[in-house]
Amino acid sequence: MRFYRIKSGGFPHLSARVFHERDIPIQVAIGNYDLGICGSDWIEELLAKYPSSALLKVKNLRYGEGALYIAASPAEGVSTVEEVRAKPGIIRIASEYPNLAESFALNLRLRRFGIFPLWGAAEVYPPESADLALVSGTTEELPLYGLMPVSQVLNVNAFLIANRDSWKAKGMGEIVSSVEEALIPASVRPRPAEEKHPPMPEIQYPAEEAAKDVVRLALPDGHQQSPTLQLLTKAGIRLDDYPSAVGNRRPTTDLPGVTIKVIRPQDMPLQVANGNFDLAITGRDWLREHLYQFPSSPVKELIDLKSGKVKVVAVVSQDLSVADVHGLRELNAEQAVPLRVASEYVNIADKYARDNHLSLYRVVPTWGASEAFLPEDADLLIENTQTGRTLAQHNLKIIDTLFESTACLIGSSKRISSSIKKEKIKSIIKTLRMAVEEI
Repeated sequence: MRFYRIKSGGFPHLSARVFHERDIPIQVAIGNYDLGICGSDWIEELLAKYPSSALLKVKNLRYGEGALYIAASPAEGVSTVEEVRAKPGIIRIASEYPNLAESFALNLRLRRFGIFPLWGAAEVYPPESADLALVSGTTEELPLYGLMPVSQVLNVNAFLIANRDSWKAKGMGEIVSSVEEALIPASVRPRPAEEKHPPMPEIQYPAEEAAKDVVRLALPDGHQQSPTLQLLTKAGIRLDDYPSAVGNRRPTTDLPGVTIKVIRPQDMPLQVANGNFDLAITGRDWLREHLYQFPSSPVKELIDLKSGKVKVVAVVSQDLSVADVHGLRELNAEQAVPLRVASEYVNIADKYARDNHLSLYRVVPTWGASEAFLPEDADLLIENTQTGRTLAQHNLKIIDTLFESTACLIGSSKRISSSIKKEKIKSIIKTLRMAVEEI
């Protein structure tokens, strides 16, 4: 049901909200919440960019242990930070922790580096698309992804955090004490059963001379995997280990001269624009989000795959007395404070607010569980939905439909120097187009 609001029997004046973990330090720091629980990785990610924010670490909760590592592929030939520092050229670091990745590069005094911010799956980018990745994991898990640790950047635990001003002004001692009493001492905590991971398929990298002829295809993770597999199967394209039961992000295919990686659909347009992939299957929503930010990007839609259909909509609370965007604009004009527009689609949300002349507004970026923001922490939500039922369950209503989104095959308009690769890409496009037309 994705129920995001929680009440406490023991503390009747306490209300709690469930957010995506990455949003919690931000919400606490700006004062929307007095207390929060999240991993210290996301706390340090915020503090790396905003060290003077009003965020206070109250208590290490002693669970959720983990670590962040700078990792590299064995093919890179670096295993220590000294070897990274000595490496010539630009050091490319991929991570969903871009602030911590930049801090690492600056502390290491790297002469030239580039940070590739991602929504996730950074472990699959080295060595072809990045030199290093800042990832969460263990020294035992990293080899399963074809990586080896170079440096441990951070130990991670769940933390209780507080807004510094709230901590001084409000009496939260009773709540904090109850949390402390619930903590299980590490000495008596049961050890989790050791999980056996089947070995990942050995990663084969194409020879440098042949790499220019290889077609690099990105496939989506998450809920889009099933319809993507159905389409490729219909097209007569065989995939092995997709979706993967062991988390393998490099499935193999019977298409000669094609390599595949599984990444987040949100990252695909930028990765195609940067030349890290030739083709990718993503959503039209994420393609549009990219093109609104980079209008001159070479990325273009090649085929509408007619699956994964959703509507991108404008949503408000049922309690807000507006029926459409015109009513929202009138309400916005009457208010002296900015309208808060929450969305994972930051650029789509910004363009929608500008196009509809919402004169006072600010965009609140979210990383998921966006329905939880209305009405307390946002006034308008730009979100995708299939039926609208989930929105209605959270006392929300749709006041406008921006566009309909489906899965699509994207590619680059840049000239392809290899005639062999060009013909392979044409063949894949033709094969997929024929499969779509049969649906």
